[in-house]
Amino acid sequence: MTYNHIIFEVKDQILHLTINREQKLNALNKALLAELADAISFASTNADVRGILLTGAGEKAFVAGADISEFSSFNAEQGENLAQNGQTTVFDALENCPKPVVAAINGFALGGGLELAMACHIRVASVNARLGLPEVSLGLIPGYGGTQRLTRLVGKGHAFELIVTADMISAERAKEIGLVNHVVAAADLSAKALEILNKIKLRAPLAVASAIVAVNSALDSKVNGFEVEVKEFGKCFNTSDFKEGVSAFLEKRKPVFTGK
Repeated sequence: MTYNHIIFEVKDQILHLTINREQKLNALNKALLAELADAISFASTNADVRGILLTGAGEKAFVAGADISEFSSFNAEQGENLAQNGQTTVFDALENCPKPVVAAINGFALGGGLELAMACHIRVASVNARLGLPEVSLGLIPGYGGTQRLTRLVGKGHAFELIVTADMISAERAKEIGLVNHVVAAADLSAKALEILNKIKLRAPLAVASAIVAVNSALDSKVNGFEVEVKEFGKCFNTSDFKEGVSAFLEKRKPVFTGK
């Protein structure tokens, strides 16, 4: 696929994905979501990619929301299809990606933009970032998993307040309630995200993938998370990386993992 709305670059086993609609504050549209879906699929299956750094172009916005003009005339069925397709191909795909995904929130993360960040495994925000779900001010609610992921991250009370008031909050407030992991100066944002990803790169890739499955299962009412953990734990014993990790520990050296 040719990418017109995202910048796609693999450097040192990290896929740098930059949403590149700066003049539109990186608003999500149908074409951009299709490109993101393709890039996530690539990263999920490519052994040369060990992690994803997701950010927005420019200094103003990570993603300031969805492109409202694309769905302003939709009926209920079209709206439901829009949400279902986006959730399946992009937001759920990000959350379930076997490679760790770090969102570097460089400005406004509103509506679908905050939903995109919440689908990532770890969130780092610049001190100037502003976050919120303003959909009720448009006569809507979040449709890309926002009501669910926000509640899981910050609890029911904070989620209700943010969603039904449509208020924006600061990066520092987002950290206080558990919505983001770290807040840093704007100049340090990429470096902090890469610091986290480079640390994860030192760990066993298949074990990291199993950890993602197990942690996600803790919040999935359709499965028993403890049983998922047991199965993923067992799977690790059949990997070469497990043997390498144990050998390196016993030999008092650093392990060299191959993802096998």
